[in-house]
Amino acid sequence: MAEARDVQIPYSPLTVDHTLPVPDMKPSLVKLCKDLFKKWANLDESHFFAERVAGGITNLLLKVSVKEQNGNTVHVTVRLYGPNTEYVINRERELQAIHYLSAAGFGAKLLGVFGNGMVQSFIHARTLEPVDMRKPKLAAEIAKQLKRFHQVEIPGSKEPQLWTDIFKFFERASTLTFDDIEKQKRYETISFKEVHAELIKLKVELTGHLDAPVVFAHNDLLSGNLMLNDDEEKLYIIDFEYGSYSYRGFDIGNHFNEYAGYDCDYTLYPNKDEQYHFFRNYLQPESPDKVPEKDLKLLYVETSCYMLASHLYWALWALIQAKMSPIDFDYLGYFFLRYNEYKRQKDTCLSLGESYLSGPKPK
Repeated sequence: MAEARDVQIPYSPLTVDHTLPVPDMKPSLVKLCKDLFKKWANLDESHFFAERVAGGITNLLLKVSVKEQNGNTVHVTVRLYGPNTEYVINRERELQAIHYLSAAGFGAKLLGVFGNGMVQSFIHARTLEPVDMRKPKLAAEIAKQLKRFHQVEIPGSKEPQLWTDIFKFFERASTLTFDDIEKQKRYETISFKEVHAELIKLKVELTGHLDAPVVFAHNDLLSGNLMLNDDEEKLYIIDFEYGSYSYRGFDIGNHFNEYAGYDCDYTLYPNKDEQYHFFRNYLQPESPDKVPEKDLKLLYVETSCYMLASHLYWALWALIQAKMSPIDFDYLGYFFLRYNEYKRQKDTCLSLGESYLSGPKPK
């Protein structure tokens, strides 16, 4: 946790058992808050209130409210990491990124770090649903914010991490064993030789032919990581745990895949007009109507091709979660939904890329 302490972020070695019901967590949460924030050290437990805000399929979010001596109530968000998430998340990288992204106005402010989570400022906003992301006004705002996000400079290597991360996932995902006999049977139907061949082929196609810009990417821009204050019409991009330097088209293509939600209803994937609306606001936030056709076409091709990598990334991630996560979610089923969609889309998307590269470019 050195990164956190380098920027004077309070640190506590304490942990909170995420498996407990919230009322049973409260003593641990109070102890944690008192350890991290000395101004609360002498407050009685009755001054602290905790409630569950949300939980994705990796983390648990809690709202902790503290009634201070002067009568003011302060709200903070306590994010508990899912167990074993270090298998798929680089926490040092996340903590470093949070510092710079927060300074640029993204997400919640990092207030403290502890054994299995972090404490952040509380954002007064609602979490979006997948259906919200396709609303034209919101889609435009997400695009504008994402462009600004991609312009943030994070110190360190600017090498894209996408393929490093995917092959790391592959190594872990391809050597699992399950105690549950039914899970093991389903797992054994996967041909990892085929998956590996697909990975190699896709990497060659994308890195060899598409000159996609490298940006600091969010890499997990699903509805659960977007919040909206309806009264102020203010949008927040949150949770940067998968953030890394990566390809612009991957971040946007991954976001479009998330229109389908956890149910993976890919009939909800944005059509070309909806994508172009997003691209216009991403490429020229101040004058979206003036984006040249050639720039739109290029980003359309880039996004369509890198969207395929997103399916493989989360398919392999899901296998690791199937083994490691205690969360009640059909991760094995999720692998097949993502991998099958990859196979369904692969030829169309790659031939789109090939015809664009070999054909005359739009003016």
